[in-house]
Amino acid sequence: MLTSQHQRQHRSSGIPRLHRRRLTLLAALVGGFAAVAALLSLALASTGSGAKRSSIGTALSAAAFPAGLGSDCTLIVPENPLSARGLATPYQLVASGRGQGPCHEANARQAAFVQATVVDPASGAVYVYNPVVVDRGSRPAAAPVVPWLPHHAVVGIWFGFNGRSLTLRGQDDSLRAGRCTDGSSDARFGRFAYCNASAFFNAAGSAVRTGTLTVPALGTGRDGAPCPTTRDFGFADQNPSTGVTAVYLVDRNGRIAQWTQRNSTRLDTVATLTNGGDVPLLNSFIDPALGCSPWRAPDLANPGHHTTSLALDELQAARRQHAPMALVPLNAPMALMDQHQSRSRTDLYRLGVGQPLVGWTAKDGDPAAYCARLASLSTWRLNFDRKLLLAAVSPDRAANLFTFLSTRLTISLVDLQCRQAVLPTRIASPTPTPSQTQAQTPTPSTSASTSPSPTTNPTTSPTPAPSKPGDKAPQPSTVASTS
Repeated sequence: MLTSQHQRQHRSSGIPRLHRRRLTLLAALVGGFAAVAALLSLALASTGSGAKRSSIGTALSAAAFPAGLGSDCTLIVPENPLSARGLATPYQLVASGRGQGPCHEANARQAAFVQATVVDPASGAVYVYNPVVVDRGSRPAAAPVVPWLPHHAVVGIWFGFNGRSLTLRGQDDSLRAGRCTDGSSDARFGRFAYCNASAFFNAAGSAVRTGTLTVPALGTGRDGAPCPTTRDFGFADQNPSTGVTAVYLVDRNGRIAQWTQRNSTRLDTVATLTNGGDVPLLNSFIDPALGCSPWRAPDLANPGHHTTSLALDELQAARRQHAPMALVPLNAPMALMDQHQSRSRTDLYRLGVGQPLVGWTAKDGDPAAYCARLASLSTWRLNFDRKLLLAAVSPDRAANLFTFLSTRLTISLVDLQCRQAVLPTRIASPTPTPSQTQAQTPTPSTSASTSPSPTTNPTTSPTPAPSKPGDKAPQPSTVASTS
């Protein structure tokens, strides 16, 4: 996302054009919550008209891109991507094929983002490093910082994209060396990819079990409820756990640099680039609105500073989120294979964000169960936090955060193809958790910078079994073509 010094814009993932039928869907969803319905109807009316649609309603299709620009781009992964030198080598953005138009990192709608999180198995310390992305054949505005890595460090890398579909391409054997995947050559995830994620989450989980790594508590928000996570149905959507929190600087010549204190003061920058998705939305908008703070770890590119990451959010969610958890369902758009549900592909997606494989509980992954919980719990939470969200800024500067999230919920239910039959006509409040009933005065949320702590009942992730004959098991070590 392209952000000037005074404003930021955010794009939600996988959002199509809104139609009148979504008003009907919303009316069934919100039931007795008239305030939610009224505000959301206004939002839908504005986006459904012939007027220019806001960022939340913009279709991420070829039509959403100016003539001559491509919505599908390829990212060239440097050699030895898990090493310190590999992390400090710029990733290169290029068009995915002839006739698709050029791809430029400085263009907010085509920008790709790379984020690494590092765990030291011996000490349990975690760190974040954001490699830089440049156009193929160009140089960054400032030389990337070469990170210091602990001995035997385990590195995971995650990718975000503001366009439609991102492909990873290897340089020599870099994809295999980094155990990278963007889904499959036949059907890529779209805006999500990762390298070595399973090894990272397993190492972090082991450190949690041995007590060397302590995951910080969520804290309590201004609403008296536990601070949300990426797996909280109260703020979930159709493609959970997408987007990275890396931020890049853009100079007057369109060159890209890592966001560091040194670069921000010494370079003649005109804008910043940020990624859309659930993780940036939670960290940059929802948390501040509720008085919560995300988990931060030392930034290896920016000495003396701490920053957030997708992996830290997932580690905390896995460890601290109460049931039910909003895990990637079989009907998540980015988990579909040729528009059909695929257990193996859903498992491949889950491996990238440290989630257990489909079927670890009775209703896990079930589309109907996910739809019902998303409809009821998210609507309840939006109504519960209505005053705080109405007063908060949103990624779409034309709407407050309440309207933004309400519209996002409606779009998610449509994208998930949730049937109206599963939507409640009247939504009861979920049973309060102990922390909700006992909280008299909100307590500050933990922003772990001292004791970095990863994750969950770690998911030791075996290779998922195919869901049916011919449905191949995930193979995260190979992807795309080499160049």
